[in-house]
Amino acid sequence: MAQPQVHSVPSSSRLDQVARAVRDLLHQPDYDDGSAGPVLVRLAWHAAGTYDAATKTGGSNGAGMRYEKEGGDPSNAGLQHARAFLEPIKKKFPWITYGDLWTVAAIVAIREMGGPQIEWRGGRTDFTDESKVPPRGRLPDGAKGADHIRHIFYRMGFNDQEIVALSGAHNLGRCHSDRSGFNGKWVNNPTRFSNTYFKLLLANDWKKKTLDNGVEQYVYVEEDIVDEDEDEDAEEPEELMMLPTDIALIQDPSFRPWVELYAERKDIFFEDFARVFAKLLELGIRRDRNGKIINEENQQDGYKSAPKKSDVATAPADQNKGQLGHEAKPLQEDNERIRRRREGAKL
Repeated sequence: MAQPQVHSVPSSSRLDQVARAVRDLLHQPDYDDGSAGPVLVRLAWHAAGTYDAATKTGGSNGAGMRYEKEGGDPSNAGLQHARAFLEPIKKKFPWITYGDLWTVAAIVAIREMGGPQIEWRGGRTDFTDESKVPPRGRLPDGAKGADHIRHIFYRMGFNDQEIVALSGAHNLGRCHSDRSGFNGKWVNNPTRFSNTYFKLLLANDWKKKTLDNGVEQYVYVEEDIVDEDEDEDAEEPEELMMLPTDIALIQDPSFRPWVELYAERKDIFFEDFARVFAKLLELGIRRDRNGKIINEENQQDGYKSAPKKSDVATAPADQNKGQLGHEAKPLQEDNERIRRRREGAKL
């Protein structure tokens, strides 16, 4: 009887082709601020941020967000756009796993947006069913304070310095009221990676504001760029915003010194962010001395890529039974055949 095909981890040259394809798709003039980069970073962040050190579950291995159980978490609202942006690459390079594609795309995006070079190692497989998908509720809630931040990040194995460094990802992108409930951008140039987020946290007088949906955030308008003689029809400057979790970083006596350091020393922030983001993407992944992933699902199935799904961004409310577009159904059936074959061999 023919054995199921098991693919090997792709070579660096093949991954270089994927990286070039990611760079080519970053420019998206009709999306947010003209770049897919920030939402690709958020995709990788949320895929990895489900890790629980106590139970050793969650993390970026498996690409569990393909299933409604994880993809439908309200904290992941809007990430269907990031996944859809990457589908043409998945179509062009069907051998790459979603776990590797989602994480390497973030590394490429950060670098292309002016950020540091971040170490990345491949080899993630894709889950064939949802049995190992972590429960919802493991991602940060931007409406809460320092105690919540520590609860979430300590569970993953980060310390206070690493928490602040990772928060520097808020230099990128913006919030949407129809996704997180918050609305606006943290910095004026949300497609450029920098330490501006930390500078603004300290420099501005942030005022609490309640949005029409009842969500509270902090806002600031740069008054010095408002010209009284300007045409009345001219577009008003956009408010900058901060989440309650952002403000907690300058109110907490342990977090604040790191905010101050990163605001003053961009080089130190880049160095620390690169180290901590690389750590984030490796959470839950076990490797041998040669760098090969030795998680159970990897040893059983090898480097196994889930089939491509739809190019169209599909919101969780539109998902079919159990998962996004049933893109993992063929793998699940294959997994069941393998299980039956193994049980038959034991008889």
